[in-house]
Amino acid sequence: MDAGLAALMGAAVGSVATLGAAVVTGRAQARSQHAQWRRQHRRDAYAGYLSALHDRDIAMDAVLDALRSDEPDLSDVDEKIRRFIALAREVHRAAEVVILEGPSSVADVAGRVSHASSDLSHVMRRMVDNAHAGDITRKAEDTALATERERILYQAVKDFRLAARNAIGNLN
Repeated sequence: MDAGLAALMGAAVGSVATLGAAVVTGRAQARSQHAQWRRQHRRDAYAGYLSALHDRDIAMDAVLDALRSDEPDLSDVDEKIRRFIALAREVHRAAEVVILEGPSSVADVAGRVSHASSDLSHVMRRMVDNAHAGDITRKAEDTALATERERILYQAVKDFRLAARNAIGNLN
């Protein structure tokens, strides 16, 4: 084989190998960037959901605190309920983004948070209705039940945080 042809063949093989390595490296980098983009979107969705939960829970605590009074100010309770309802809608909106961003394991835990929230909200609503009716026969029982449901909700939120951390790869 002639030296010129050998050099040309060597250059061609080297060019193909370099091109192949560049393609592989480019694809790996694209996958890495996509994974980072995906983690960031999930992180934003999960943080938005937790923030909405936090704000709603503060509003719920305000309602429950107002109801613990021997003679609650019903107009104050009603105003606090309106705030709670508005913030609960924000939680539902944020939950939809969590469901959309996934994965299903995180969406499932968000569903448990929603269920625990609903259970506590039903007790709170009954307490409000009873306060408006002047009925205090179940007040102690409902207050204890609300405390238990708050504990269950808190645990569900903790479980959500853990699932979210696992989904975005932050295991520390």
